[in-house]
Amino acid sequence: MEDTEPVSTFGAWILAVRPRTLPASVAPVAVGTAAAYHDGALAVLPALAAFAVSMLLQVGVNLANDYFDYASGIDAIDRLGPTRVTQSGLIAPERVKAGMACVFGLAALVGLYLVFVGGVPILLVGIASIIAALAYSGGPYPLASHGLGDPFVFIFFGLVAVGGTYYVQALGLAPAALFAAIPTGLLITAILVVNNLRDIHTDRQSGKRTLAVILGVRGSRAEYAALLASSYAAVLLMWLLGPFGPWVLLPFLSCVMAWRTLRIVLKDSGRVLNEALAETARIVLVFSLLFSLGIVLSA
Repeated sequence: MEDTEPVSTFGAWILAVRPRTLPASVAPVAVGTAAAYHDGALAVLPALAAFAVSMLLQVGVNLANDYFDYASGIDAIDRLGPTRVTQSGLIAPERVKAGMACVFGLAALVGLYLVFVGGVPILLVGIASIIAALAYSGGPYPLASHGLGDPFVFIFFGLVAVGGTYYVQALGLAPAALFAAIPTGLLITAILVVNNLRDIHTDRQSGKRTLAVILGVRGSRAEYAALLASSYAAVLLMWLLGPFGPWVLLPFLSCVMAWRTLRIVLKDSGRVLNEALAETARIVLVFSLLFSLGIVLSA
């Protein structure tokens, strides 16, 4: 879509939601549910509720990032990434802020059912997740602006999301489930790395110190390569160490996608990385679905 093409109100909200990033909310729930099935603890309603909460939190983070980056002056007219609805004037800042509040409110509402199922641990996890989602771009010490975005994504979209999905079904945590959260979290973090690598120069100019700004271009490319390699290595270890059977190696079928995208990230910069970001999200989705299938078939 060209910048001059008019955007409807509905289209603007779709832009704000950032559909290309949503595999980050599907992947951990799929893996956590597969692990619960493997252990004979599958519970359909808590799994569906966990999926809804994960999706809503992802959308809430996206809206918060759009609003707070505009409010802090980080988003500029020369940004290289997809259109930001607040900065571009497609949606008024107060409406984006209200939308963010509504989405987090819906997440909390659905989360009440998970609290009923899982008790106080889920309540504490839910509160921490919403606070962290707001602190990612907003508040007195935005995590994303101080090099903490990458660990935030790994912890909350990996360990917490997979572990929480498993917990609300099994009402406990198994080491294998937490191990399964590692490759998922690593790959989802790779989405953020591409995003920040693309924006490294504009972020540096605006004073936003992402981990990419701290590491530099070469360091960020090395981080991306390490995240991809570690994800596949973790799956291999899970088979060698025994929690799951050889079916868990199914994610290696996505290696071609990963190699193709890695080559782009290692040699290109600027707007070209928008496609690499979308492709990384597709890798997350394909990898996690194959991984989940492998866990289920290993039961």
